[in-house]
Amino acid sequence: MPLSPEDIVRHYVDDGSSTERVNHRKSRVKLSIVEPNPAWPQRFQDTKARIQAALGPMALAIHHAGSTSVPGLPAKDIIDMDLVVQDIKDEDAYVAPLERLGFLFLFREPAWHEHRYFVDEGDRPGSYAINLHVFGPECAEVEKHRIFREWLVKTPEDLELYARVKRECAEVAEARGESMQEYTVRKNEVIDGILERAYRDLGYIE
Repeated sequence: MPLSPEDIVRHYVDDGSSTERVNHRKSRVKLSIVEPNPAWPQRFQDTKARIQAALGPMALAIHHAGSTSVPGLPAKDIIDMDLVVQDIKDEDAYVAPLERLGFLFLFREPAWHEHRYFVDEGDRPGSYAINLHVFGPECAEVEKHRIFREWLVKTPEDLELYARVKRECAEVAEARGESMQEYTVRKNEVIDGILERAYRDLGYIE
């Protein structure tokens, strides 16, 4: 069933109790924000092609998400990607092929869109850091990522706001030795405000 505006704007809350850890990172993620890199779009396209070749029809869609997908936006030097698969619970169909590509399966979140999270830590010659989020069909989170990206592309004032907040949050997180999770939580209020403006523009909320 196609997503409704109500599905998209709903807050999907997960307290983390359902998270199932599969592996741990080999090294801590650097949270420093860098200037836009013209190589980011091609890194996404190259990785998308590798995933498509590995998964075939199991991969319904592969999207460039996050800050590296927005032209002109500073970001961590990590490519964020959303992979939509036919059956998110059928891990036999996609986990091993992704691992052969160099991805590490970190955790699953059954209570939050059945999300599966993989990373490529970029620790091999010629590789680069990637966060890969795997979702099932008609997932509201994937649509939110698209809306957020498209709004920033056409709204310079919110792009500038988000760039400033990202830098501030990264500086605090690095100074305190915090994790990626703590950095992300610190940005949430601003992200929610930007999404609200995007939803109003689309007529999803009044």
